[in-house]
Amino acid sequence: MPLLRTPQLTSSGAKGPRVPDICCFSSGTPDAPPAQKMPRVRKPQTTYWNNSSFIDSVLILAIRESGRVVRDIIDPSPAWGDIHVNQFQPETMSTSPERDKEGLIESGSTLSNELAGNKKRSSSEIAEYPRRRATIACQICRLRKTRCNGARPKCQLCTDLDAECVYREPGIKLDAGDKLIIERLTRIEGLLQSSLAAHNTHFQLSSTSPTTSNDTNLGSDDAAAKSSNTLSVPGKTTTIVGLGSWANPPTSISTMPKVHTTPALNLLNWPLIRDLVSRPYDPQTLLQLEMAREPLRMTPPMPFDLSGASTYVEAFFERVNVWYACVNPFTWPRYYNAAVSVGFREGPESCVVLLVLALGCATQYGSIALLSTDRDPPGLSFFMAAWNLLPSVMMRNSVVSAQCIILAAAYLFYLVRPLEAWTLLSNASMKLQLLFGNPSRVPVQWRELSVRVYWNALLYESDMLAELDLPHSGIVNFEELVDLPGGFDEDDDDDDEDEEEVSESPTLKHIKSVGRDELWYFLAEIALRRLLNRVSHMIYQKDSTLTLASLGPIVSELDFQLSQWYEGLPQPVRFPLSHAPISNPVQTVLRLRYFACRTIIYRPYILAVFENEQTSTDSWVRECCRRCLEATFYQLENITSHREGHLPYLWQGALSMVSQSLLIMGATMSPALSALLPSTFRVDGVISSVITEVDRYAHLAPSLKLSAEILRDAERRRQICLRSAGKRT
Repeated sequence: MPLLRTPQLTSSGAKGPRVPDICCFSSGTPDAPPAQKMPRVRKPQTTYWNNSSFIDSVLILAIRESGRVVRDIIDPSPAWGDIHVNQFQPETMSTSPERDKEGLIESGSTLSNELAGNKKRSSSEIAEYPRRRATIACQICRLRKTRCNGARPKCQLCTDLDAECVYREPGIKLDAGDKLIIERLTRIEGLLQSSLAAHNTHFQLSSTSPTTSNDTNLGSDDAAAKSSNTLSVPGKTTTIVGLGSWANPPTSISTMPKVHTTPALNLLNWPLIRDLVSRPYDPQTLLQLEMAREPLRMTPPMPFDLSGASTYVEAFFERVNVWYACVNPFTWPRYYNAAVSVGFREGPESCVVLLVLALGCATQYGSIALLSTDRDPPGLSFFMAAWNLLPSVMMRNSVVSAQCIILAAAYLFYLVRPLEAWTLLSNASMKLQLLFGNPSRVPVQWRELSVRVYWNALLYESDMLAELDLPHSGIVNFEELVDLPGGFDEDDDDDDEDEEEVSESPTLKHIKSVGRDELWYFLAEIALRRLLNRVSHMIYQKDSTLTLASLGPIVSELDFQLSQWYEGLPQPVRFPLSHAPISNPVQTVLRLRYFACRTIIYRPYILAVFENEQTSTDSWVRECCRRCLEATFYQLENITSHREGHLPYLWQGALSMVSQSLLIMGATMSPALSALLPSTFRVDGVISSVITEVDRYAHLAPSLKLSAEILRDAERRRQICLRSAGKRT
């Protein structure tokens, strides 16, 4: 069954509103095109995403984060955000990732039984002899794959560990219909609780029902919730009233926490690493530098040359739209015609076209870090013309207006202007919150575009919040109300007059033939970004009380989710798990993001060894450190591969290089961790190449200039320390 549906045809033949499917697994194999080809949606087809393994991966992550499996290792009694982890002993953790996965799969076996479509029924009823009933194991024994004695209220192992003993009682096997009924009842319960809480506490947050899923999506049957200006998310008690969503902090663990210690400069306060810098640095330093930066100089609009428009548009749809997926290639000729008809002087269509030309021109010249500073950046003339139109466009509260802002922010990311890009993203966030505050505000024909613009705003806000301490816009509160992206409908309903206009322009005919709607990367990035947010939420919240004992189950679960994400990738974006260079830019970027996620999952164990070298004697701690350092090294060994994502990720990628390099430098100062690294020659070569690469970026932003200075200073001091310790000659 497809995860999403595109607009349906009603009995009269008109398009009706999008109705999200209820997430469930298909027991059969869907009819899908070859994985190497991009599926194109044609009306009245309802499927875009046909790769069942990737759908399964996304659904598994959604179900696991909702607490059905995570609550096996996390006590659900405290409020979200105050997560308490059962105090397992470190020796209860397996040192093998395969055993970790087996244990987690075992703990989720009930869910698998529910979702199996063609499960063979047991033939025990025809047996003529009594069968001995197996002892039901508790959750902890299942996780450890050890024999449980079945004692109540606590088995022997849980008594020894002083852990909560939870038995999963046998129940009636549920078919798909039963599961839908339970989900519907859960939604009704959530609606009733939200309504009662809003009435009694004047829209303040109340406690959530422990039986309510944390990740429930609204379907079209929730008319009572959607018809009101107040939107209540079933399963959660966050109430959205107009633009007051800041008052209700998000409770999903797939959102960035308000205060966290993920950013690169936090590593400068770690033992060993802090000895490599000349002075302490406040984690707010990068933000302060960007705030004090000279504004981007916008001279009067320069004349732009449209002779290369066809080339720039083709480059945009081939190499830019894959990252953002927010321009419909099927309606592009109409946008272009509308812009030409007014001479690119007014209207959101003109703004969109100019920004597409700017980004298409920019991608023709590679990374901006390698270009001469004596010339204007590629595409700047188009961007300035669009910038001149933005004030009037930003005054509108429409989906196309938000689309213009996202594209303008994309060009500012290309110019390595992160704070200016964030300012525009915040404006787009306000518009989207206003539009999604009532579903009737988004016309049917704009809903797919609104979904894609929403996810762009959320993804890049999350990226910014991961590195800088910025205010949260509140857009994340709509995360569970908004569908995942589906396919754009091919625009075959144009009137004859439009068709004549398009056919008269050879440029537009060529443009229409090359436009493709690709979502492989975009959907994969949404799932991975949500996982990265979960890592920050569960491990890196400030003042976290996690210990080595309580950290183990969380790390195993997050690593398992990362593995599931990778295994579900379709072939067009699936990358090899090695450090050898690959030619596909999308695969290269996803691989870098994968290793970055794996690094921060295991990074707390590096800190534990930095603080106490003796912890490395524990085999599990040592194995986690090895995984962290391996993922870190894979990110840095082919440093020029980071240029593949220069358009959307140059600034974020540079800060990631800095944090991973500091981690490697600190590891070389630890006897236990240095033994896990490659040869000294390779390590020194990698660090040197990173310093050279970040130096190339230094002129692009003051935050990157400081980062380059920190790396050079740290490497100089590291070499001095190693020589004084007799490790260098």
